[in-house]
Amino acid sequence: MPIDYTSELPRTADLVIVGGGIVGAATAFHASRAGLKPLVLEKRPALCTLTTAVAAGGFRLQLDSEEELRLIGESVELFLNFEEATGQRDHSAGVRQQGYLWLTTTDDGIERQRGLVEAQHSWGLEDVQLLTGDDARGEFAYLDASVRQARFRKGDGLIDPKGVAMGLAAGADAASFALGCEVSRFRVRGDRVKAVETSAGTVATESVVIAAGPFSGIVAAHAGVELPVQTVRRQKLVLPEVPEVPAGAPMTVDEDTGAHWRPAFRGASLLFTDPSTPPTPPQENVPTDQAFAFQLLDPSSPTSVARLAPFWRDVWKRGGHHWMLQAGQYTMTPDRRPLLGQTAVEGLFVNAGYSGRGVMGSPAGGRILIDVLTGKLPLDENPFRPDRAFEERPHLDPL
Repeated sequence: MPIDYTSELPRTADLVIVGGGIVGAATAFHASRAGLKPLVLEKRPALCTLTTAVAAGGFRLQLDSEEELRLIGESVELFLNFEEATGQRDHSAGVRQQGYLWLTTTDDGIERQRGLVEAQHSWGLEDVQLLTGDDARGEFAYLDASVRQARFRKGDGLIDPKGVAMGLAAGADAASFALGCEVSRFRVRGDRVKAVETSAGTVATESVVIAAGPFSGIVAAHAGVELPVQTVRRQKLVLPEVPEVPAGAPMTVDEDTGAHWRPAFRGASLLFTDPSTPPTPPQENVPTDQAFAFQLLDPSSPTSVARLAPFWRDVWKRGGHHWMLQAGQYTMTPDRRPLLGQTAVEGLFVNAGYSGRGVMGSPAGGRILIDVLTGKLPLDENPFRPDRAFEERPHLDPL
């Protein structure tokens, strides 16, 4: 099923979606299923080339919020039945259920893991295991002797974010996609959106969804709407062809530091969610920093992946391997939950702010957004509505 690309904008549209990453594609998919004919506007010359393309590529139900467990649980069902759910076979979700393995070496970490696993069990996620250090090493021989406890769920795993996004776009059989088309202004009459002005012309519409990832706040400002979002740089280090990496390993997370890695490209992708990283303005070309590679690879670094997986010392010592640095931006909200629903301008909706969980959350988030837009979901039953009260909540895992 080919994606419907259009070179000329229509004069009118049932729904205009701003943004052609995974969030925009998921919104278009569910809009098509609801009987709408959405028009997706992407300012870059191809779909899924900004944040989606540099995502970690993992999915998990080991979360620290029951609301997000329900949200992402719905997305995972789609991943596991991707071709049937999307009605297309050109793009694969690339699902590999190799698990997520969270490791700790500290007393505080042991107690935090126990409390979180207890909560997850109470939410119905009963297949999360709490392992002693010895049990974890018995199952994952690459672990260091300093690991004292682990939590693990085999049903979590790895996906191809771009494959998911392109498959959702292809499955949006009523949608059309316009590339190289940048939004410059919204026409608002009274309190209602009436049209979208772009670099390729104006489209009349009374329904718009902002799904522009880190640029969502800038796009919303075209209508005088201020979104409660900040953007934070996240980097990824890709090392292809590293034979020391076990191909069947789970996403392996040092819960004490936030450093984590996953098998990829016959090597690995490595990441580190440094909580001290300050917000920065949204950027088309997010800069990378070579120091990031050394933070993760140099065994003398306190955030080195060799801390809990000693084979990385051998990789460092051997040298000679190639690496690539990539960078994107998380779109963060004050409570780290997405914004799904109508803004202060009638007819102008937002689907953004997944706070690092956009690949996992957006397939279900797109459904919620379209249910709100079509009136199927009452406003007071949407826990992610943009005008909610933002309450601080415990941050129980580092990702």
